[in-house]
Amino acid sequence: MDSVAGASLVEGSGLAGNANQGGRRQVTLLSAERWAQVEARLGAELDPATRRANLLVFGLDLEESGDRILLVGGCRLRILGETRPCDLMDRFHPGLQEALRDHWGGGAYAEALDSGTISIGDSVDWATA
Repeated sequence: MDSVAGASLVEGSGLAGNANQGGRRQVTLLSAERWAQVEARLGAELDPATRRANLLVFGLDLEESGDRILLVGGCRLRILGETRPCDLMDRFHPGLQEALRDHWGGGAYAEALDSGTISIGDSVDWATA
C-alpha cells in the first residue's frame, strides 16, 4: 500500500487506480482509534498500512455502521459492511488477524456515491439525513 496525499473517487466504481473498482468493496476504511486498540492488545506498534485499507479515518467508530453514509470531503460513501481480516494479517504480525476480529477492528468497506477528489486532512463525518 502506498500512501498518497489525495485520490479520485469515481461514483459506482471506487478509487481510481485501485484494484477493487466496481465491486462491493470499492473503498475500505480503517478507524485510527480502533487500530490503536489493536496495537495495545498486541503490545506492538504497527503501521496502519499493514491493514491494507484505502482510508484511515480519525474520530469515527465504524462498528455496526452498515448502510450509513459517510461524508469524506465533498464526497459520500455508503458503508456496506465489515472488512473481515484475512490470514495475510498474521504474516505481517502474529495474532493480528484475531486481534482485528473484535468490534470491526478490520474496518469497513463502502461504495462511492459521488465522484470527486479526496485528500489527507479532509473532514470526515456521518451524514445526518
